Amino acid sequence: MAKTAWMRKKRKSIFPATLLPLRERSTLLSIDSRLLLKFLIRYIEEGRQPQTSEEQLMQNMFYYTFYRSVPEAVGFTSIQEAVEFILASKEFRSELLAILKYNDSHLSFVAKRNEFPFPCPLELHCRYSVDQVLAGMGFWDGNKARPFREGVLYLENRDTDIFFITLNKSEKDFSPSTLYEDYAINERLFHLQTQARTSAASPTAQRYIHHHERGSHIALFVREFKKESGVTSPYTFLGEADYVRHEGSKPVSFVWRLREEMPAALVPAANKGIV
Repeated sequence: MAKTAWMRKKRKSIFPATLLPLRERSTLLSIDSRLLLKFLIRYIEEGRQPQTSEEQLMQNMFYYTFYRSVPEAVGFTSIQEAVEFILASKEFRSELLAILKYNDSHLSFVAKRNEFPFPCPLELHCRYSVDQVLAGMGFWDGNKARPFREGVLYLENRDTDIFFITLNKSEKDFSPSTLYEDYAINERLFHLQTQARTSAASPTAQRYIHHHERGSHIALFVREFKKESGVTSPYTFLGEADYVRHEGSKPVSFVWRLREEMPAALVPAANKGIV
């Protein structure tokens, strides 16, 4: 009985039942993946439960839009129970649907599906928060808390390296060791620099260099600023990239070739480092 009361209290303290907070509203407003929008609209409006692995991942993405902890840590027994709690308020559900339907009716491009050999609902050139990416890639799945703080992540079970790139970095937001030289050379080529402690002979750099022979994947996500109008900016998924060349050590500078040209609107901001 005491545990049940504590769980109810914790839920209410973490998430208001009828008011959509600024962070969550901003994240929802930035969703521009038709695949994700259609799933969420059906899910909320019709109660359609996930039927595939990709749909389960999209339900997880929805959960991690609101919570950054595993369900147990915020008073739930599962992601399903947490989502049901989020949607319990008629007013709240109505606001969610209004945002999602507005986004869906104002899409101005046709996204491409990724070519990963594993289930993943992330679409090329769509915007996602870090939390949504980690959920969509299966890293955050509601089973255990796995911390993530830096701009690179290797998913061993997916054999995939993810790069989260912020083009305009400030010393206030980034430590000296993470102020990398990252920029687009053109619509296809992207220059990325590793952390200062990474040598060319390190297992990490060697994994990058030989990713094609190993059959592993490199995925790039980019944003211009860490925050805009006081809200954390989402990342645009540029898709997979292939190794072209590298130079130096501690840090190592890499040039990657995108398999799809980056969105034209992003090029001026991304190639700011070119004179």
